[in-house]
Order: sequence, then structure tokens, then C-alpha cells
Amino acid sequence: MRLFLVGVLLSGASAVSRAQVVTPVVNVNSRYIVESIEVSGHSEFTLSSRIHEQIQTLVGENLDPSSLDELSERIRKEIHAKTVTYRIGRGDQPDQVKVNFEVTRRSVALEVNVPKFLYHSTQGWTGVVEGVTGYASSGITFRLLSDNDELVERNTGILARYENKHLGTDRVRLVFQFESYHPLWNRSTRDLEDPSDLYRNRQNFEPSVTIQLAKPLSLSTGVSMERFQTQFPAARIESANAVVNTLRYHRQLEGSDANKQLVDAGYSLRAATTLLSSDFGYARHRWNFSYTFSRDKQTVMVSFIGGLIAGRAPLYERYVLGNSSTLRGWNRYDIDPLGGSRMAHGSVEYRYRYLQIFYDAGAVWDRGQDASPRNSVGVGLRKDGFSVAVAFPLKDGRVDPVLISGMNF
Repeated sequence: MRLFLVGVLLSGASAVSRAQVVTPVVNVNSRYIVESIEVSGHSEFTLSSRIHEQIQTLVGENLDPSSLDELSERIRKEIHAKTVTYRIGRGDQPDQVKVNFEVTRRSVALEVNVPKFLYHSTQGWTGVVEGVTGYASSGITFRLLSDNDELVERNTGILARYENKHLGTDRVRLVFQFESYHPLWNRSTRDLEDPSDLYRNRQNFEPSVTIQLAKPLSLSTGVSMERFQTQFPAARIESANAVVNTLRYHRQLEGSDANKQLVDAGYSLRAATTLLSSDFGYARHRWNFSYTFSRDKQTVMVSFIGGLIAGRAPLYERYVLGNSSTLRGWNRYDIDPLGGSRMAHGSVEYRYRYLQIFYDAGAVWDRGQDASPRNSVGVGLRKDGFSVAVAFPLKDGRVDPVLISGMNF
């Protein structure tokens, strides 16, 4: 009888032990709601819209330490900080908390990044590698690139940039930028353009000042001292010195905890004049607007860009469509190998988690010509700046899919 009782007691203790092992551990912090997220020392650096969007998606949600860890790592990489930690404090309302990220900057550091690396199945590769170092509010960027995505030509060369983000006040930022490129021309461009307009190298020195006029509104103004060397009929140096101004509006709209809205708009003017000893005289206008609406795991983005050039401008100033971000699926050399002095483009994109579906429409043309609108659609996967998409230019009786993949921050 005693042996039977001992056996029962031992088996019961073993069952209790096993039950304790398999009992799930509940994170008691998950019942709290994130009331707000702040980043200390924000005046010394600027966070990208992608980081702001992620912050907004966490506000109003249940506290999730793993999501906060991921956000702190993204902030650290973006601003090249030594460490980014966060503290959780009591909110103004019951069962709500405030999260404060604290940034520890490196005294002197060098980070190597790849902000852009793309493959376009009809236009080839684009690659950008940069090294960034900084101290306090100052930063230096050195970039190597071979870009076949933005301009009429392939741009291969270097860019060096110095930036002071606190010029006496948090509202004023100073930038000095130098660029040196060796263009490579597509055959279709060489066949159509006057050889005297093709240049073999190009350099630009551009100092500028950015002033924060209000919290969502900023104004940048500067001077671009650009020169390039032509090779036909004989080698000569020409300049396109210009005044450069950009007005930008960037705002996160107030909404419910479930809905996130972001508006980004801007206007830029580049005016080359003989008063700056320029061989060209022109005014290049560009407008852009985008609206992003997010709810839960769904995002809808609507964007528009327009451009106009008055006067005679160098080829690198002309507008192009048909790359990794405009009229996706088209080859820009099939649209216009020389680009155009007029441009209009609109895009609608829907994302659900990693899935993206988009529709593009636009036209590029010259003064005195009729615009020829073109359209394209596509579908792909996207996560943290990396995407793989298949785009289809909408042509009569033809289906020519184009693969676009890579990173573009």
C-alpha cells in the first residue's frame, strides 16, 4: 500500500513538472498600447520618410519589443550611429506607454553602403557604392557610381559631399557637393544627336543652403557650376552655370491610429544664365507630388511628376521616362533616345505586405510636338527597399515583359 502511494505521489510530481515546462510564457508588456515614439537628438540628423512611416505604423499598436529592436537597428544604420537604444515610460493614458529612442553618435566612423543596385532587363545594371563618415552635426559622403537609370546617358564617376546639419541653428543646413562623370552614350542616342552636343566628361561643383521655413516646409538654394568637354568637331569646354532652388513640403497627416497618411510635394527650378558666365541659357522646372495612405498591412500610393524646359539645355538636363521608377516596363531609348523638354507622369501603386501592384502612365515630348501617352502595369514583391517586379508595357498586339530587380533607397 505504501509503495502504491509513493508511486502515485511521484507520478503526480512528474506531471506537474511536465506541465510547468510546456506552459506558454505570456509577454505582459503586449497589453500596453504605444502612445508615442520620439527620437532624442533629432535636430542633429534627418530620418528618411521610410523610417517615419515605420514609426507611425507602431504608434497605436500593442507594444512589441521585437519591432522596437528592428526599428532601432534601422535608425542606427541610416544615420551611422554607434548605438540606438530605447526606453519605455508611462503614457498619459492608462495602459499606454511612451517610447524614447536614444542615439549615441560615433566620434569618427566610416560606413560603407550600397544605396542603389538595380538590374533592368532591357537597360542593364546600375550600381552605387558610398562611404559615409561624420562627426557631431557634420558629415562627409564619397560615392562611386555607374548609373544607367536616371539620365539620357550612363553616368560613371564619383561624387563627394560635405554637409553641416547645424549651421548656427537647427533650421539651417549647408552642403558642398562635387561630381565628376564620364558619360557613355547609347547607340540610338549617338545616331540621332548632333555629335557636337555629345560630351566626353562632366564636372559640377554645387554649394547650397537649406532653410527649414516651417516644420513641413523647407527651401534649398544654391549655385551649380557645371562644365563639360565636347569632342566634335574639336575638343572644347562649355559651361552650364545655374542658380538652383528647391521648395519641398513633407508632412505626416494626423489621422486615426489605424490610418497613416503622408504627403510629399516639391518644386525645383534650375536657371542657367549668362550672368554666371554660362554658355547655355535655359530654365528647367520640375514639379512632384505624392500621397501615401496606409492601413494595417495595406498601402496605397499615388504620385505625379511634371517637367518643363524653356531654352536650350544640355542633354543631361532633358527629361526621360522608362526606367526603374517611371513607365516601368518601357525602355527609355524606345520612347525617346534624346529625352524631352516636356514631361508628365503619374503612377498608382497598391501594396499588401510584400506584394506590390502598379500602374504607370506618362509622356515625354518637345515643344511643338504632340504628346504620345504610354502606359504600363506590373506586379512584384518588395521588402525593406529590395524589390523584384515584372512590368508590362501596354502596346498594341505585343506583350514584352521586363524584369526590374534590386535595391533603390
